[in-house]
Amino acid sequence: MKNDSGMVTVVDRLAFPEAPRWHDDALWFSDFYTHKVHRIGSDGILRTVAEVPGQPSGLGWLPDGRLLVVSMEDRRLLRLDGGQLATAADLSPLAAFPCNDMVVDAQGRAYIGNFGFDMFNRAAPQPTALFLVTPDGKARIAADGLLFPNGCVITPDGGTLIVAETFGKRLTAFDIADDGSLHRRRLWADLGNACPDGICLDAEGAVWIASPPTAEFLRVFEGGRIAARVAVTQQAIACTLGGPGRHTLYVVTGRVSKAPRALAERNGRIAAIQVEVPGAGLP
Repeated sequence: MKNDSGMVTVVDRLAFPEAPRWHDDALWFSDFYTHKVHRIGSDGILRTVAEVPGQPSGLGWLPDGRLLVVSMEDRRLLRLDGGQLATAADLSPLAAFPCNDMVVDAQGRAYIGNFGFDMFNRAAPQPTALFLVTPDGKARIAADGLLFPNGCVITPDGGTLIVAETFGKRLTAFDIADDGSLHRRRLWADLGNACPDGICLDAEGAVWIASPPTAEFLRVFEGGRIAARVAVTQQAIACTLGGPGRHTLYVVTGRVSKAPRALAERNGRIAAIQVEVPGAGLP
């Protein structure tokens, strides 16, 4: 097992970072409780790209390069048009609780997860749905019966979507049809005690997962074989593969908590570690 002693800090003193993405030679991420989407380019400078009053989470891009952002609390998908955020889709008729992470495919279709229950007031987890938003702004249920659908990846051929079911402690896969609908649901990996949050895919078909309660990042193959573990000193929140040749694993750590505590402690951090197998697929 590796630990985080060999990691290089990219940015720290964040409130609650989430949804890291490598796009256009830069690292992008959301910081929930400061309501900001940030970008760090090759110069290492942190820049704010957008401010999302409803709390930003999942990030993605349309084929024309426009940024999409999940607005958690008001359950909307936003689109950055000319420096201004506009509503791309209203998910509130489908979701009673906050939306979270997402992946956007090559056609600009967004697959978006949600809590499905009142997590911060300690309600019991309930099954919920993964939503699909098409580029014309129409939203529908893509798959139901999921326990806290969270991070998602799409394979390089565009044919398979893998979703992290955080409270299901598993990765679940679907075939993607030409119209974006999901079929042939199957268990991709049973994760035992690990609760997957953010995830990313590598070129050997393995999925890196962040597991907050076990404070580790795991590299998992289909069927559940764990090929690598990276232990961290805080909760593991999310990860992405980027940098030159996508050989850099960016790991997000922090503490799952409500806004007042997160803003007071500012213990969110993004660090980098080099890996042999590069990233692949989306996001």
